[in-house]
Amino acid sequence: MSTATNPAAASTTPADAEALVRRAYYLAEGATLDADAFAALFTDDGIFRNVVGQESYEGDHLGDLVTFMGTLAPDVHRELHRVTATEDLVTVELTIEGTFAGPFPTPVGILEPTGAKFAIPTADFWHIEGGKIKEFNCYLGVSVMLAQMGIMPDFASAVAGQ
Repeated sequence: MSTATNPAAASTTPADAEALVRRAYYLAEGATLDADAFAALFTDDGIFRNVVGQESYEGDHLGDLVTFMGTLAPDVHRELHRVTATEDLVTVELTIEGTFAGPFPTPVGILEPTGAKFAIPTADFWHIEGGKIKEFNCYLGVSVMLAQMGIMPDFASAVAGQ
């Protein structure tokens, strides 16, 4: 079957793969956030993993975390430091920046926004197939994010519960 009749067989150049990922970041920015367009960049069986948060998003939920970040920090911006691309993998070292201006749901209730600025170190791995995102694995520095937002772990309760 030729690539003309089978788009999945089409080869993706490193430049194409990088452009696709940069488009995904653009669609996840606070000023240009479009969760539906972000999700449309994925294959039908694509998956978005928030690895540190132990969450996975598929299908109609591919844009959920993008929407969450846009609500948490309407000015969310991703500063890309290093981007490396091959035909089927794009790796990115970045910082997610923003202002804690929206509610932050937790298992014990909602944390109200404080206006705190954050700059979260992050590493992203984008697997590309047929010109679309097959798998996106995001490794977000959650402990840094929480500390910058003024949310400190409760070690005393953890030790007392042993």
